[in-house]
Amino acid sequence: MPPEDELSFMEGDDEDIISASSDELAATVVTYEDLVAALRKLLGKKGMSDDDISKLAIYLLNFFGYSDYIIDNILNTEDRDVFYMLEEEGLLTTEREEIYILKGKVWRIHYWMLRKRRILELARGEKEKKALKDKPRTEASVYDEMTEDDWAQARGREPPHREEGG
Repeated sequence: MPPEDELSFMEGDDEDIISASSDELAATVVTYEDLVAALRKLLGKKGMSDDDISKLAIYLLNFFGYSDYIIDNILNTEDRDVFYMLEEEGLLTTEREEIYILKGKVWRIHYWMLRKRRILELARGEKEKKALKDKPRTEASVYDEMTEDDWAQARGREPPHREEGG
């Protein structure tokens, strides 16, 4: 993807676009094991077999490799259908770049991006929660375990209201 200063217009899911402040996430590579674990949590519940989940993870890695994004033009119709399904599951997102060319025409480039944060939360979330429980408690770790509701209550505010369900 071109440097930001060369982009004339960008659209996408800002939650997952990697910013300069998330260097650690940017440096993290989504592995085959991460993809399998995330897919198993999402699609295993819907009846997809472990063999199919493994094949889907390999299929995705064949497109993305070590990168976080690919250009939409390389996909055929069947591939794009799979990507839309994975977008609905929250594992992929799209971004669009508009470049103004001669005579005021607009050239649009569409990208598919891995939602690394979501994939890693699904894949590694349980391991990290277990590691946190196994870690000896210190004064600092007590604060790590506090939820937003705990912090709001400690500040004398109402906890943030969350939508039920989805």
